[in-house]
Amino acid sequence: MEDAMYVAEKIREPAQINAVALKAYARVADAWGLNLSEAASLADMTVSTWKRAKKPDFAGELTKDQLLRLSAVIGIYKSLELYFSEPLARSWFTRPNTGPLFGGSRPVDTAIDGGLPQILAVRTYLDALRGGA
Repeated sequence: MEDAMYVAEKIREPAQINAVALKAYARVADAWGLNLSEAASLADMTVSTWKRAKKPDFAGELTKDQLLRLSAVIGIYKSLELYFSEPLARSWFTRPNTGPLFGGSRPVDTAIDGGLPQILAVRTYLDALRGGA
């Protein structure tokens, strides 16, 4: 039992949480075909910071806002993968959408412009679709 506690404690170290979140986020950005500027803006980083953050040895800090953004975007990705078939799941976030949250814009653009509140709104919207709420 002591070993399990030690492992659980180790996993909660901020640097390790950041590394896991950044790795997962980089995979999502690649899967969606986001360019450097889109991926950086969605994560609330400069392009140069995003380029550094993508590397496995990144030692920089993430703000709570950035970590929440990464977590919510990963949740959006998961919802899309569960709700749609692969071609649509991979392109949904970067295709124009006439839904009420998007007004004909691409969800990625509304998420970048609206910041964390819009990212969370998109996640809630998709969770509602998936759950039928």
